[in-house]
Amino acid sequence: MVKNSTLLKRYWQLYLLLIPALAYIIIFNYMPMYGVQIAFKDFSPSRGIWGSMWVGAKHFQRFWRYPLFWNILRNTLGISLYQLGAGFPVPIFLAIMINEVQNRAYKKTVQMITYAPHFISMVVLCGMLVLFLNKNTGLINNIVAAMGGQRLDYLTAPQWFKSIYVFSGIWQNAGWGTIIYLAALSGVDPELVEAVKIDGANRLQKIWHIDVPAILPVIIILLIMQSGQIMSVGFEKVLLLQNPVNMFNSDVIATFVYRNGLLGAQYSFSSAIGLFNNLINLTLLVTVNTITRRLAQTSLW
Repeated sequence: MVKNSTLLKRYWQLYLLLIPALAYIIIFNYMPMYGVQIAFKDFSPSRGIWGSMWVGAKHFQRFWRYPLFWNILRNTLGISLYQLGAGFPVPIFLAIMINEVQNRAYKKTVQMITYAPHFISMVVLCGMLVLFLNKNTGLINNIVAAMGGQRLDYLTAPQWFKSIYVFSGIWQNAGWGTIIYLAALSGVDPELVEAVKIDGANRLQKIWHIDVPAILPVIIILLIMQSGQIMSVGFEKVLLLQNPVNMFNSDVIATFVYRNGLLGAQYSFSSAIGLFNNLINLTLLVTVNTITRRLAQTSLW
């Protein structure tokens, strides 16, 4: 206790800098938890949270009995797992390839080109997709037609929605995702690399035995964090690309909550869905973290 008091007096300026961050977390992360209870009530704005009637798991049961519940859940998991499987390895391979480039100017150019799409607004990105995938004038259909293929309106073809969502996301975020891997690779001891070269290892062997182990802890940590967001499919992009034709294949939990919570003013129902969503994410996060801790001795906690 005395030691802690001494540290507080000595470094009080540093502790003072923590106050804004702690205030932000308390105000925007912990205080809103008070409102979670409306998921278990028939919330009425006129009665307030405390005055609303307690109904227990009524809204959860209503969601589980919803005719399209399994379809919405399947779409959410399908897009998330597709995105994780196809998109997660791309920044790793890209970072390793960029790290192997010897020409500094070329390396910086590649980095800038791959980072740039990350800063494109989601609305602009979806507008670009609409233009590129247009059946009559779109660039993709022009290329397909030039190669002898048949033109297709991809955004109204339900079977194409998941692929459009995932691969446009890879294009937009792959370069940005390489930053943390490149930072980890920059910490590799140059003497170790030279020793491997002297021993006669080729480039692939150097990557496998030096670079991959160096970034493996980072890969595991990011995999755990992304596993904890499996149910959190990007709301904006789905909503902007969604239309009545592809709705059956594109409707996810986030868009369902938007329609019922904001447009339908069913606050208790949408809160119950959101809580259900977060509980699944928490379960997956804890499960994957436990598995990686036992298998690779690397985890978040």
